[in-house]
Amino acid sequence: MNRTPNPSADLTDFDFDAAYREAEAQRRAAMDDVWRGANAALATAGSNALRSAQRLAHRLARRAARGLRASPAA
Repeated sequence: MNRTPNPSADLTDFDFDAAYREAEAQRRAAMDDVWRGANAALATAGSNALRSAQRLAHRLARRAARGLRASPAA
């Protein structure tokens, strides 16, 4: 069944420092992935907003050039 009656005896050969270093590296890699995704989402949203603002500005400029008011008089 069990090789040793005491399970903690199996941990004497375990390299806790290496396991800790590996866990830290995995945490850093996961956080890098999260921030990379967040930066990509913000860049996409920002470029879409900029494009929309530019299109609106051009549309308003064309409308002003034709002599039309932006909103009807009340």
